Amino acid sequence: MCMRLQKSVRRPLATLVLAGMAMAAWAAWLGWDQHRDVHPDGSTTGPYEAWQVIGLGLTLLAPVCWAAFREYAAAAVLGTTAGLTIAAWYDWSDDSSGLFAIGVGMVMIGSLVVTGILSLLIASSARKAGVRHRRPGH
Repeated sequence: MCMRLQKSVRRPLATLVLAGMAMAAWAAWLGWDQHRDVHPDGSTTGPYEAWQVIGLGLTLLAPVCWAAFREYAAAAVLGTTAGLTIAAWYDWSDDSSGLFAIGVGMVMIGSLVVTGILSLLIASSARKAGVRHRRPGH
């Protein structure tokens, strides 16, 4: 019974931790840049540069892989997706056009697909390699 109780606490806790990490990573990489760049021809880009988005992805790569390797693949997918979706909603919800919801949906679907595929690959590789994780004291 003790082991089942620990598992039932660890999975939601892992999901919450990963969601928090995703929101913190969003704030660190994307949250501070809120201006668009205006080019000489009048077109605008931004507010994010490619290096910021790549940095966000690489920052989240480690915790997602760690969680999937430790047999928390669902937590890796759900936590990261929820964290990025919440962060995007919070960051973009002041858009008066209402189109931010489409962007948030794209963030949600993209992060769900990418973390899902990555977690599946990592978890299946760990299983094929015969890696079993022993909990301390058990």
